[in-house]
Amino acid sequence: MSGIDVYGLALQDYANEEEDKFWVNTSYGEPEEMPTWYFFREYDEMPALEKMAMTICEGRTLDVGAGTGSHSLCLQQMKFDVVAIDTSEVAVKIMRESKVRDARSIDFFDLEGEKFDTMLCLMNGLGFIGKLNRLKEFLEKAEDLLNEDGQILLDSSDVAYLYTDTEKPQDHYYGEVSFQYQYKGQKGDWFDWVYVDKETLSEKCQELGWNVQVLTEDENGQYLARITRISK
Repeated sequence: MSGIDVYGLALQDYANEEEDKFWVNTSYGEPEEMPTWYFFREYDEMPALEKMAMTICEGRTLDVGAGTGSHSLCLQQMKFDVVAIDTSEVAVKIMRESKVRDARSIDFFDLEGEKFDTMLCLMNGLGFIGKLNRLKEFLEKAEDLLNEDGQILLDSSDVAYLYTDTEKPQDHYYGEVSFQYQYKGQKGDWFDWVYVDKETLSEKCQELGWNVQVLTEDENGQYLARITRISK
């Protein structure tokens, strides 16, 4: 375990105008260059899907995996009460410097004793659970954190295209992948990430007592979903 916050290093350098190439090693193919500026976007630079998500937030909002706080800052400008959380202390420092009012370095699953009307998980935001079988744990935590009529807004995508020329894996759900950040010769730890196709998300959530409404989908198969409890 390296313990190096390579992601944080890349963000801090960009914030200091000292950026270098930021790479992501993947479990499914060649390394991919990560455009660091993408974490610092303003509202006009965001895709329609993210803009839609922010316009349908309601009440007190939890921005999960908030990164540098791009969405939280927009929501603050829209007069929302926002709590922004991220596990990268550097990202949280940048958020605070950017005037995100309530930015915390904490894991989603460690958050206790608070209630929200909306949970926002953007930029393939459900991915942090790592494995599809952790969806149950995620929704159980959401049950604790959401008010009775609360909602989860998240985007994800179907990555079946990764297997156009090869067979899908037989030993795990095909949307489960692993990544490793690499920056200035330093490599972080590998971490699990999951992309969930909309049919699987709907089926699994239904089994767990939640309803999924797909609100929009772009030409690349990226979709925005609203998840709410099924009325008892």
